[in-house]
Amino acid sequence: MWSIVDRKVKLPRIWSNNELKKISSLFYGSVINVSGWKDLDKQGDTYQQYFTNAKEYWISNYVTESKGFQGDLENELFLDLVLPIENNLIERFDVVFNHTVLEHIFDCRNAFQNICLLSKDIVISVVPFLQHQHAAYGDYWRFTPECMSLLYEENGLELLYINYNNGRNQSVYVIAVASKNSGNWKNIKEINGNKIDCFKEKVGHKVVSQNGLYHFYNLIMKSFRKIKTFKKK
Repeated sequence: MWSIVDRKVKLPRIWSNNELKKISSLFYGSVINVSGWKDLDKQGDTYQQYFTNAKEYWISNYVTESKGFQGDLENELFLDLVLPIENNLIERFDVVFNHTVLEHIFDCRNAFQNICLLSKDIVISVVPFLQHQHAAYGDYWRFTPECMSLLYEENGLELLYINYNNGRNQSVYVIAVASKNSGNWKNIKEINGNKIDCFKEKVGHKVVSQNGLYHFYNLIMKSFRKIKTFKKK
């Protein structure tokens, strides 16, 4: 039996992993997992194993003191996403992947711009839309599907695929895939589960919002009970 914590944390991760598996084998060339820590998918595999047709695979991390310096890996680079990207890294990779990274960077808009600069084509992002506050190294933002669409648009990418989970009492993740060369990726647009049409018609958010309100209500009630307990003491 899943505990409530497991449902909120593990199930969205499993969902996003399965979503990534739908598309990862489509990509060739150079792939980087940005701020990927140890590249673990938390199900016993690495994300490198997902990209079966990648010519090369890289991981970036931010300073040795945090997020798991991988000293035994050849293809790791240090990258601070709030600093200007070095010229040799601009459009260095065919595919840039980042999983639950942006919420931990206060200057998230600049960080996302840098993520897009790293790619010559595809950017894949998994972000939390609804999730409890977590992580000792900072947790600042949550992202709606519309937010992700606009972030891509302002960086010159066209949204190809967007989806989100909707399990009861789960954190809600959004996965979004965009391209600088969208005409080459009609096959991604046609993948089962793509919510672009619902999203454009402004009806796709309703399901997320209903789950979100349920989750928000639980958080408020939990906080309220803590306040009452504190007052009794």
